[in-house]
Amino acid sequence: MNKSMVAGIGIGIAAALGIAAVASNMDAFSGPRYAQVIKSTPITETIKTPRQSCRDVTVTHRRAVQDEHQLTGSVLGAVAGGVLGHQFGGGRGRDVATVAGALAGGFAGNRAQSALQDRDTYTTTQQSCSTVYDKSQKTLGYDVTYKIGEQEGKVRMDHQPGSQIPLDHNGQLVLTDSHRA
Repeated sequence: MNKSMVAGIGIGIAAALGIAAVASNMDAFSGPRYAQVIKSTPITETIKTPRQSCRDVTVTHRRAVQDEHQLTGSVLGAVAGGVLGHQFGGGRGRDVATVAGALAGGFAGNRAQSALQDRDTYTTTQQSCSTVYDKSQKTLGYDVTYKIGEQEGKVRMDHQPGSQIPLDHNGQLVLTDSHRA
């Protein structure tokens, strides 16, 4: 064999081996292309948002008292009681009846005016407000249990993975959401 033929065969074999090596290296990871999702648990946080809750309420007020010691009722009651007491008895008995009527009338007039003042009320409508909290859930991510072949693993993801997680050419999880449509 001549030298150029040997060189050609050598170059051909080297080229074939090189092409075969590159081709086999391109598909070095021939395992599964996806990890199977076994379980996906959302991680949530409860958020309380404050807001004002207002309602109208009816409030009963007592009017301001002009005669807080009920003097008017006492005087009018004493006069009426004295006049009424004066109608009974004679002599000293009439004087005693007049005084007793005046005392009883004064007391009764005082109580009557007090009762009237206590019932002298008016109502207004006022707005009553309080802070209430609305609750909502915010999803922070997902704790995912997956399986590649017979091997199980766990990972935290920022999005819902679905039923599969893609694997890269080295068999590692692709955790970004850019893979999804």
